[in-house]
Amino acid sequence: MTHHRDAISYISGKSPALRGDVDVPGDKSMSHRSIMFGLLAEGKTTVKGILTGEDVLCTADAARALGAEVTAQEDGTWVIKGNGLTNLTAPDRVLDMGNSGTSTRLLMGLVAGYDFNTSFTGDASLTKRPMGRVMKPLAQMGASFIDKNEGRLPLIVQGSSALRPTTYELPVASAQVKSAILLAGLNADGKTTVIESKPTRDHTENMLRHFGATVETERLENGAYAISITGKPALTGCDIVIPADPSSAAFPVVAAILTPGSDIRLDNIGMNDRRAGIFTTLIEMGADITIENERDMAGEPVADLHVRYNGPLKGIDVPADRVPSMIDEFPVLSMVAACADGTTRMTDLAELRVKESDRLLMVAEGLKKCGVSLEMGEDSLTIHGNGKPPAGGAEIETALDHRIAMSFLILGCATDNPVSVDDGTPIATSFPRFIPLMTALGAKIEKR
Repeated sequence: MTHHRDAISYISGKSPALRGDVDVPGDKSMSHRSIMFGLLAEGKTTVKGILTGEDVLCTADAARALGAEVTAQEDGTWVIKGNGLTNLTAPDRVLDMGNSGTSTRLLMGLVAGYDFNTSFTGDASLTKRPMGRVMKPLAQMGASFIDKNEGRLPLIVQGSSALRPTTYELPVASAQVKSAILLAGLNADGKTTVIESKPTRDHTENMLRHFGATVETERLENGAYAISITGKPALTGCDIVIPADPSSAAFPVVAAILTPGSDIRLDNIGMNDRRAGIFTTLIEMGADITIENERDMAGEPVADLHVRYNGPLKGIDVPADRVPSMIDEFPVLSMVAACADGTTRMTDLAELRVKESDRLLMVAEGLKKCGVSLEMGEDSLTIHGNGKPPAGGAEIETALDHRIAMSFLILGCATDNPVSVDDGTPIATSFPRFIPLMTALGAKIEKR
């Protein structure tokens, strides 16, 4: 786990034109869910394209502790053998979730419907993140908690096989909270409903249907969405092919549009409209991104991307209703805004403050060190670009956040003076091959 390793600092210098084909790792959100749902299903689930980052390995280890057999074969295919929804086993150890908030919040919902206790812990970053947003609806359904840290890890979920179905309106758009409630709803008699005012990523709904659950989505008169799951389904193991992760793809894409002369291609990128807002936004800013060969893969839309440098981009106002579809990409989008011509305004960013770090604050502080003019609000960031990369020349504190580390290393590809990060080890949680992939394209990223 990242919390057992020494920090390694990396430095990124101005890059020549980036060129080549980019092999982006599998989608992290779908990788987590494929293992969890394979745990709950009867029989064998095979998964191709799974991300082998540390976050997903934590999910796999938790699934084993809960009774599944999880193996990675030599050809990269993963096999999960579950015992069915009613046959989870009580874990005989504390579940160490490392840096993974997704694993923790979804698994809290998953184990809430069983008559045993499950203990969760994590690294220094994860133990600072709020879990109360998940605990509240789960308590409403009948689970309870042993919590000595004000809604943060470590904590114990005391499950109940008599969970009550509920209707819960999300106070903040969050796919993790929505998913936790739906997973708890699998073990409740009747129909459990989550209402979200803005659409969040829907991999949980799509994949649960693939395993045999009844999940219904309804658009309400006020524009909100009601997602309902019928409890006690018979889930059956199945075959899954996971597309490449759009959040990971965003890093080489941004590097290419900021580095003169660049020309790269990326295949099999997940283009779910609740995940791909970053590409829409970059195109609106003037990026040369061609979307080719659109198709479906395991029920998810995918496409190939051809990305070329197209000169300085322009600042825009990012629509607030697009935020949930690109919440993880605002750090790297901020690097684009810092190099763009004009002002970029980003609002409704409260969710950034409860990620692996306070990403809003970390981005603002890091960009200021690099010479960028900006204003940060409670849930907003306004960045003033002058049509060229900022000076750079700063060391950035990452606060154990993989996306902060990768974003500023990408910025260093464009700045006149190198940009360094104090610790690049958290990158392994989501994108283990990030640095060799980027250097193969021509980026100048190395250990300090």
